[in-house]
Amino acid sequence: MRPRQTQTPRIFLLSPAHCGGKRAALLLREAASFPLAVQLRSSEGVPLGDAFSFLSGLYFRGKLTYASRFTRPPVGIPGVQVITANRGLVAADTRVGREDLRGFGTVDIRSSDPRYREPLLRDLAALVEDPAVELVLLGSVATGKYVDVLLDAVGERLMFPSDFVGRGDMSRGALLLRAAREGRELAYESAAGALPRLRSKSARSKSFDGK
Repeated sequence: MRPRQTQTPRIFLLSPAHCGGKRAALLLREAASFPLAVQLRSSEGVPLGDAFSFLSGLYFRGKLTYASRFTRPPVGIPGVQVITANRGLVAADTRVGREDLRGFGTVDIRSSDPRYREPLLRDLAALVEDPAVELVLLGSVATGKYVDVLLDAVGERLMFPSDFVGRGDMSRGALLLRAAREGRELAYESAAGALPRLRSKSARSKSFDGK
């Protein structure tokens, strides 16, 4: 585990919310009258982080709150960036509309899909131009849909919270909200170093469950 350095520039990469489920349909419904849906239909749109917090609930809200609390980005670079299905990395405060969310829902996130992979690699290449920046993934490490692309671009510089291991989404969301509220930054470790262990554990679990 790499010790934290107080002044190390740090950017958080947040895994996205699912844009094709029931909550997405509710948010995108033309007749929806709650404030977020009304604002989404307006010309101004809503911040991406707010939309995804509605779609994903506790987990994304925890990621967004924690990342906003502890990011230390270089000047001119957004410190909280969201992985999207077809637009690469998008700053969490970027305003989006209904068509943006619909577009996110048309592409499945698979590391082999160029519609997802190529924009993400493009944006990661820009981030790694500064060798001092540390990138922290707030999302699943054991599955390949994020880390397979991220590791190709950033290698050993990709970190994740050690306390994510063994927790489900709701537990991770609660952990992040509590840490942000207490002003307590979590410990991070290398995703590349942890990946073999995590995938082995995941494979054993699936075998045990008969999956």
